Amino acid sequence: MTSVNILQGNIILPGAKKAELLPLHIADGKIASVGKADQTADHIDASGLIVAPGVIDLGVFKTDKPAFRFGGITRAALMPDQSPVHDDPATVRFAALKGKPDLWVHPLAAATQGLDGLHMAEIALMKDAGAVAVATGRKWIADSGVMLRIMHYCAALDLPVIVHSEDSGVAGHAVATAGETATLLGLASAPIVAETLAIARDLLLAEESGAHVHFRQVTTARGLDLIRAAKAKGLRVTCGITPAHLFLSDNAISDFRTFARLSPPLRSESDRLACIKAIADGTIDVIASGHDPRGPEDKRLPFSESAPGMAGAETLLALSLNLVRDNVISMGRMFELLASNPAKILGLNAGQIGEGQEADLILIDADAPWQVDGDRMAALAGNTPFDRLPVQGRVRKMLKGGKLI
Repeated sequence: MTSVNILQGNIILPGAKKAELLPLHIADGKIASVGKADQTADHIDASGLIVAPGVIDLGVFKTDKPAFRFGGITRAALMPDQSPVHDDPATVRFAALKGKPDLWVHPLAAATQGLDGLHMAEIALMKDAGAVAVATGRKWIADSGVMLRIMHYCAALDLPVIVHSEDSGVAGHAVATAGETATLLGLASAPIVAETLAIARDLLLAEESGAHVHFRQVTTARGLDLIRAAKAKGLRVTCGITPAHLFLSDNAISDFRTFARLSPPLRSESDRLACIKAIADGTIDVIASGHDPRGPEDKRLPFSESAPGMAGAETLLALSLNLVRDNVISMGRMFELLASNPAKILGLNAGQIGEGQEADLILIDADAPWQVDGDRMAALAGNTPFDRLPVQGRVRKMLKGGKLI
């Protein structure tokens, strides 16, 4: 269908807190008009459904199309931690072609060669090949001189720098956050200053370089205070979080559940509540899945030997809807976090419903109940810390570039 109307749907418009019952006309892959239908076009009945921009998942570790479809993800920014690492134009160009035409993968270029943290990669060539941002991967770059050069270079190229905030010198081989839970379990742990030190250093370098720095996951009250202060000063900084750090504390690892082994590790209940507050007050800009499916060979091991990561794409939307039900944020604000803000950070013509925007849309039954089941997930692996949790919210239809998938 090159021309189609979506009728009787509740549309999420930019800046609006609630959805509005409006017709939507799509032509040639883009939104042609909002509030006016084309009488000659085919139509999709969206009665009782919310019509929203497709989710843009900023920072996934696998291209996992079945999981993305289930979760309403129409675009995914792929981390450079691949095999081989995305540190040259050829790997970036190949990654950008992976999901088309029904999923667009936006590769993030490795900041350093092989993600070694020592030698800057060919960033300009990777931008020409399709990279939309530069990322440090799962690690923090300890060498401040290297990091400053990367930020200066990215500022000149107008590319955001996506950083992992965990000082490796402090964190060492820790697998948990220092506190009562880690002590009771006898797990190697690190204080939250591992995060705040990394954030503080990179904020100073961002101010010096003028680069746009996106802190992929900020999970502590002290780290969020630093981000608030930086934004108040006018620095070009944004930050994100995953649902795990919003809805789980370090109590979730009490039975040595490796599915709850994450990087950064789960925090205290007071830090979790601080993250909820930061969602409400606008400090946090993005909610992302952190999708990192891990099989039994990585997870069915002693806790300290297991790999960090979770399969998060399928639960991202449903868990985020809990924030709306709990009156933490509005439905409109939720889609800013899931779609329009990631699009702005990456420079994409998507993420919101407006004339001329790419017609990447999802039709949602926000109240549809289902239960998370790691054994039945569409993802490459079912390593979710939310296994057996009852949730609400299902994607009933998805359009990519105006075409029904």
